[in-house]
Amino acid sequence: MANQRVPRIFNPARRRAIRQRAARLSAADPAASYILADMVEDTQERLAFMRLAPTRSLVIGDRHGEMAAHLSAEGSEVVSVDPADFDEEAPLPWGAFDFIASLATLDTVNDLPGALIHLRNGLAPGGVLIASLLGAGSAPALRSAMLAADADRPAARMHPMVDRRGGADLLQRSGFARQVVDSRSLDVRYGSMDALVNDMRAQGMTNALVSSPPPLGRAARETARQHFISQADDAGRVTETFEILTLTGWKS
Repeated sequence: MANQRVPRIFNPARRRAIRQRAARLSAADPAASYILADMVEDTQERLAFMRLAPTRSLVIGDRHGEMAAHLSAEGSEVVSVDPADFDEEAPLPWGAFDFIASLATLDTVNDLPGALIHLRNGLAPGGVLIASLLGAGSAPALRSAMLAADADRPAARMHPMVDRRGGADLLQRSGFARQVVDSRSLDVRYGSMDALVNDMRAQGMTNALVSSPPPLGRAARETARQHFISQADDAGRVTETFEILTLTGWKS
């Protein structure tokens, strides 16, 4: 029987360039990293709630080093890797870590089940993975604006994303002994679509798809801006929602 090939949805080179750009932009304006900051804070709270004090941790995507610093202060030996240089679809040393944190990176890997299997294999028995990623309910205001701009010929401008049920299925398929999947919404208010897009660039959330859509022309771009602001409240601000999906898995 022929080997099943993993579909190529995301372009690894484009993904790497997007993350390198995000590192530069967020260094100039750390406030633009609000999604990553939320994920870091939430992961720290989960560790405290579980009373988990890992001795050796792997942290993926900790752009500003806050998660690694927290774990180090708690006595953990930390390996921190930059997702621009780290291949999540490659095997990890077997059983090397008792805790792995993945922050805002798994939503753009081609082989997500395979990546989760590698993360599970990298855990020691009893080890825990906490993976935070953008979920399927993210950026509805921007999605609506893009559809309006493309009119009757919509292009693939936004990434496909995982929902809670899909996340639970992925953890089960990946062989985790126990799984918990939950999501929460982070609402951010914007006065323009351009401000939102700039923040998304600074957070590495722009298009990394293999099939690059045609750029919006001037008229279509203006249509998108007008449609976006038409969703504004009385104060002239549009509330954009980011769904943060958290996958927690335990290795037996």
